[in-house]
Amino acid sequence: MEFPANLRYTKEHEWARHEGNRVVVGITDYAQKELGDVVFVELPEVGTTIAVMDTFGVVESVKAVSDLYAPVSGIVVEANTVLEDQPELVNASPYGQGWMVVIEVTHLEEFQQLLTSTEYQAYVAQEKSSR
Repeated sequence: MEFPANLRYTKEHEWARHEGNRVVVGITDYAQKELGDVVFVELPEVGTTIAVMDTFGVVESVKAVSDLYAPVSGIVVEANTVLEDQPELVNASPYGQGWMVVIEVTHLEEFQQLLTSTEYQAYVAQEKSSR
């Protein structure tokens, strides 16, 4: 399982990558493995304003339907519409081609408050052991 050190993470299993005043968001390798084969992804329209921890979309797999939660507040400036026709990219490349949205951040300090790779790894280990 991958936990790239250059990303930040949420306890809801989203990852975030800071790029200037924007943050690219997707679901983690752990999340996609737990979900199984992703068959549908619903993302917000470009221009949608979201607040930290707002639901911004849905991922549906053969096992479950899961909400997506915003790791930061801002405006959606890009949505990965390729996932409409190729939702399996979330499984094949969760940190690459399977990205979900790009958010123009309004409160950059929210990004700094997300979990580091080490913190997220520890959280996942704790979550797995408590089952």
